[in-house]
Amino acid sequence: MRSLSNQQKQLLFDYCIGLTSQEETTKAKALISSNEAAVELYKKLKSSFSPLDSLELEPCPDDLAERTVWRLSNLANSSQNRLGQLIAAETTRKVAVKSSFWGKRIAIAAVFLIVGTISFASFTGIANYSRQKSWRQQCAIQLQQIWQALNQYSSYNDGKLPTLAAAAGSPWWKLGYQGKENHSNTRPIWLLVKNNYIKPANFVCPGASQGEAAQLDALQVQDYNDFPGREYMTYSFKISCGSVASGKLVYRKVLMADSSPLFEELPRDYSQSLGLRLTRDLLTLNSINHRRRGQNVLFGDGRVEFIKTRFTSLSEDDIFTLRDTDIYQGCELPSCESDFFLAP
Repeated sequence: MRSLSNQQKQLLFDYCIGLTSQEETTKAKALISSNEAAVELYKKLKSSFSPLDSLELEPCPDDLAERTVWRLSNLANSSQNRLGQLIAAETTRKVAVKSSFWGKRIAIAAVFLIVGTISFASFTGIANYSRQKSWRQQCAIQLQQIWQALNQYSSYNDGKLPTLAAAAGSPWWKLGYQGKENHSNTRPIWLLVKNNYIKPANFVCPGASQGEAAQLDALQVQDYNDFPGREYMTYSFKISCGSVASGKLVYRKVLMADSSPLFEELPRDYSQSLGLRLTRDLLTLNSINHRRRGQNVLFGDGRVEFIKTRFTSLSEDDIFTLRDTDIYQGCELPSCESDFFLAP
């Protein structure tokens, strides 16, 4: 029986409680199908979590999660301290008879097993929560760094954001397209990279399992007209409305956010049309970057806010959709500046 690494145990734990991405789910299923130790651990975890199946899932408030982590940590520490006391007491006690000797050893082994199980579950949960929170914080820092690059670019360009001329009705969804036409909403943002305001790796959210930091030097960057591909840009940038706009940084504006759930699957063939129809799921899903728990949003003043719905504190406007639009061909524009629309 092949033993499991700590990383594999973490993967199985995340899979059992539904925190894995699509790619991680595939890995977990493959591990379970090929490893007896994985099967045994998976069964134990599912058995332990089975009472939770009857509960209705609701978003967990951050303060409740933090209190829970604190209590789990204290429980684990208390259990280990108690175990140390039991072992110390056992070692100072004289052995009376052989049967008593083995009985006590078995009891200690049982304590080890119980505490080990509690510690594994507790610390695995703590590690997972801490990891998710750390990724969220790193993501917010990256968005603020992008804002600093935008602000610096703006200060050198009459207060305007990076823009590129595009013909009326041009598509904006062709992320990674390297042709001469400006058919990508991320191509203006790529100007920040080409002009050395920021590194390309800053555009990959740490929590995005599908993301990949572009390893390009300054000369290689100049060979591209846009990000090399979808995996190198895991944020969505605002699309300006069709009316005349200043193009400047505005305080009460949404600039960027974690990748839009609407455009996770874009056609690889740029000659195809987008033809996206909204579904009930697409109207409610949060970004995949943070396991659908919410998304970081960057505002025009450099502030970053993590929201658990798709509506910011500015308005009741869904930042990922256009108003009164159910079908997207990939060339639509907002009708007004208050209709926030973030897309690739």
